[in-house]
Amino acid sequence: MDALKNGWFSEINDLWPGISQSLEVEEVLYNGHSKYQHILVLQTKSYGKALVLDGIIQCTEKDEFSYQEMISFLPLCSHPNPKTVLIVGGGDGGVAREVAKFPKIEKVYQVEIDEKVVEVSRKYLQFMATGYDHPKVELVIGDGYKFVEEHKHSFDVIITDSSDPIGPATCLFEEPYFVRMKNALKPGGIICTQAGTYWSNLDQIKRTLNHCKDTFPKVGYAISSVPTYPTGQIGYMMGSLDETINFREPKTVFTDAELDKMNMRYYSDRVHRASFELPRFVEKELDL
Repeated sequence: MDALKNGWFSEINDLWPGISQSLEVEEVLYNGHSKYQHILVLQTKSYGKALVLDGIIQCTEKDEFSYQEMISFLPLCSHPNPKTVLIVGGGDGGVAREVAKFPKIEKVYQVEIDEKVVEVSRKYLQFMATGYDHPKVELVIGDGYKFVEEHKHSFDVIITDSSDPIGPATCLFEEPYFVRMKNALKPGGIICTQAGTYWSNLDQIKRTLNHCKDTFPKVGYAISSVPTYPTGQIGYMMGSLDETINFREPKTVFTDAELDKMNMRYYSDRVHRASFELPRFVEKELDL
């Protein structure tokens, strides 16, 4: 609550030293602790409702769709026939909402360690938590790290919608987790995980990318714009068991009418291709 002063919330964290994102707050809707983290839901003046975990903005009503659509449809459209999907994290329900839209999907397992995040999201963030109401989605409250280990060769796509690499999410950015994901994939499977901003976390991105490179024969790094994330940008680490895959070229391309029917506001095949175009200094540092 020290971050709430004079009607403003400020996100201050050593992960992005020297910068801060601030939002004007109209009302504190929820303020409490789970056994894992501090949970805050704010009604902001310009970005609608906002979910904050341990002082870090996870999503806001105005711009959440960019992240949710991209972390879901980048891997789904890169896979030739995704039927079974595992989501690790994503307690707000936004990724489940997007994955369930994909026509070929038959089953979605959502594994979230913090039941309180799910409970709070269902009450205050219904625009994302609708993902839990889809008949294809099965919610499991538990440790996604262990769940992946216990389900070998089970999923076409694994999406890790984690918070940043501090606290309970730290293990999801380390090499043993990537090995576990690899073993949990079916032949030709794909993983996609939240992977920070290159403006502030390039060293962390490089370490995560190297874990991915050591585990998967083909990797990629894509980006999208999310104004309320640090520096206004977020990245997506992708890995595939198919060494012939071209992440830049989606295997599923939807018409504008199909995208409208799914209420897609950010993702398209054009955005998919463009998201892998990186500044030269990033390409050089990541050796892509």
